[in-house]
This record gives sequence, structure tokens and C-alpha cells, in this order.
Amino acid sequence: MAKEEQMLRMQYIQEFLRARKDKGASYPEIKAYLERKFEDKDLGELKFTDRTFQRDKKAILKVAGIQISYRRSRDVYYIAEEELTNAEESVFDNLLLVEAYREAKSNSDIMIFEPRKSRGLNLLNGIIHAMKNSKVISFTYEKYWTTEKSERVVEPYALKEFHHRWYLLSNEFKSEKLFIKTFALDRISDFEIKNSSFKKQQFDPRTAFNHSFGIIAPNGEKPTEVVLSFDREQGNYIKSLPLHHSQQVVKEENGRTLFSYFLVPTYDFRQEILSHGQRVEVISPRTLRAEIENELNAAAQQYRRENI
Repeated sequence: MAKEEQMLRMQYIQEFLRARKDKGASYPEIKAYLERKFEDKDLGELKFTDRTFQRDKKAILKVAGIQISYRRSRDVYYIAEEELTNAEESVFDNLLLVEAYREAKSNSDIMIFEPRKSRGLNLLNGIIHAMKNSKVISFTYEKYWTTEKSERVVEPYALKEFHHRWYLLSNEFKSEKLFIKTFALDRISDFEIKNSSFKKQQFDPRTAFNHSFGIIAPNGEKPTEVVLSFDREQGNYIKSLPLHHSQQVVKEENGRTLFSYFLVPTYDFRQEILSHGQRVEVISPRTLRAEIENELNAAAQQYRRENI
């Protein structure tokens, strides 16, 4: 129970400080917020002292890598905006989701989840252990587009999330030249950590995917500027949830919003464009515009055929 209470305190503390942003909060304000949360959730009496707070601060740093800073001039604690990476935001967002689920689980009509099959999240701990210790892993892999299965022995390098799925970035075992291949965790079975170790080659996943959208690395292709035009309503949505970190608003006119991106327009990015249908238009480059036009014409042709 003590551990559960500490996890809840940690969650509420970071939740409160994130909401306060640069304004921060004093220790008495943090304690008062926790008391209200514990009372609202009927969690019993809150046992929280300055010493407890200092322990929770250290635990938040250790678990999530988030530093809670102190501003002596105003006697407040705060989380600097730059300290919150996308990964840390995602971790705490998931904690908030878990709490919301606990709150609503007695009433199945309050929160409705999408029906999903296993996403392979049970493999995360094992893969991370193998990465940290440079251990080779083996597994059986089944591709999405075929029922054939293959046995793989690989050197794990990183994990990447895309569209609520997790992917393993790895190199073939004993391959002299580094060539990163991607495997969806939900297609992996018979996972095993081997005794064999491997020497990691130079690979920075952030740099490798900096000019990429999704899980397909550019493989030497040079990034280019892509300009997309969205209707006003969809444009507002894209502003609030950018397609890529390089997204910039070019201009807004005639009920349209133009965005620019600097990336390699891989298959994943083309599929993203197509998913927006008539609400988006590729302005440049011409080659990408022609590819999307051909895809749309091919799709339209299917609906022009006589019904069977």
C-alpha cells in the first residue's frame, strides 16, 4: 500500500507542477493539492512531510528522469518546460490514463477503449535488458503481408513507437556492416535472450530518423521540403498535433493552411497524406504530388468499375 501511495503522490506532484508551468508551487501548495486529491479519491489520510517530498522528488528523477527544480527567490518548485521530453510526457500521460481507468473501471460505459490485439508490450522489459547489456536476442517473426514465419537472431539497438505500435530497431547478428531492420513487437513470438554478447556499432536512432516519418529510415535519401495545403478545419487539427517535428506554417489564405516539412517522403508519409483524403493537397515537390495523384486515381478507378 505504501508503494501505491508513493506512486500516486509522484503522479499528482508532477501533474500539479506541469499545470502550474513556470509559475511553480510552494511546498504548502503542493501538500494542499495532494490532500485534496487524496480526499477526493477517498484514499485515506495523507502522510506527507517535507522529508517525504524530498524522497518523492528523487524518485521522480530516478523513475522518469524529470528534475523538479527549486527557485529560491520565490520559494517555489517547478518543472522546466525543456526538461519534459516527448518520452517523459508520454510516460506520465500513460500514468494519468491508468489512474483514469482505475477511477472508471466500475462503470464500463465511462471509458471506451478501441479493441486491440496484443501490441507486444510484454517484450519491452526483456528487450531493454538485452540492449543495456548488449545481449543477442532471437525470435520468430511473421510479417503483416504474409503468413510465412522466419527465425531471427539480431542485435537490438533501440525501440521506436509509431501509431500506438512499438518497433524493434536491430542489426543482424554478426553482420559486419550495420544495417538497421525494423520488427513490429506484435509480430514477434518465441522471444529469447541469448548468452552471446555483441559489440555495438555507432548508431544514433534520433539522428537516423530525424528526417523520417514513421518507422522507415531514409537509407541515404536526402530530405527535401514538402509543402501541404489543408482546408481550414483540418489545418487547425494539424496545428495542434503536428505531423512531424519540422512542421512550419507557411501561410493561411482563402480558407487553406499551408505547412512545410523537411523530410524524406517515405511510404509511411505518403500513406499519412492519403489518409486525409480531399482535405489535403500536395503543393510540392512535383514528384510527390504526382505519386499521390496516381494513388488517388487508382483508388478512384476501383469505384468506377461495374458492381459485381
